[in-house]
Amino acid sequence: MTPPKYRTLLKIAGLYGILIPVIAFSFIFSAIALYPPFNWANNALSDLGVVSGLTSGLFNVGLVITGVWAIVFSVGLLIQFKGNRVGQASAVVFGLACLAIISIGVFNESFAPTHYLVSVAFFVFLPISLFIMTAAFVVAHKTKMVVFTVAIAFAAALPWILYLTLNYAPNVAIPEFASALAGSVWAVVLGYRMIKETAS
Repeated sequence: MTPPKYRTLLKIAGLYGILIPVIAFSFIFSAIALYPPFNWANNALSDLGVVSGLTSGLFNVGLVITGVWAIVFSVGLLIQFKGNRVGQASAVVFGLACLAIISIGVFNESFAPTHYLVSVAFFVFLPISLFIMTAAFVVAHKTKMVVFTVAIAFAAALPWILYLTLNYAPNVAIPEFASALAGSVWAVVLGYRMIKETAS
């Protein structure tokens, strides 16, 4: 049962978790709509961050907002996994992924090699945090969440594994989107669980 002093914070964190993909993809698709030359096969999503005009502003600001909201969500994860050190470790690694999202928006492709490093950091930390969280759910004996989280972890990692081994696209927009989408599904489900458990 969630201690009363944490319930409001968990509700807020859970709501942020649900809204993370709404914010992220709204800004990303708005930026894409403003830049017709964008091509899913030939571009990276980050290419939008250096297009002149409103496109770059939408993309970069959207990433920063997404990262900040995701940090609030990660605080909720820390509270939810109170007493479960593995779970708290996963929340910390997820928090590092959130910082990487913010850094991608702040350090666009004009900031080489910083942009590359923070981009890699996000797509590495995200699946790692999910694999660690899978172990946390094993410790907590939550079988359904074990299956769900490990499936999402593989879904976040697989687009990159296939990209590196099969080279199925000239550039990285597709694996970036697929990996981020997997992480978004996980955030929505965990966010809903946070809200639901505060009412228990």
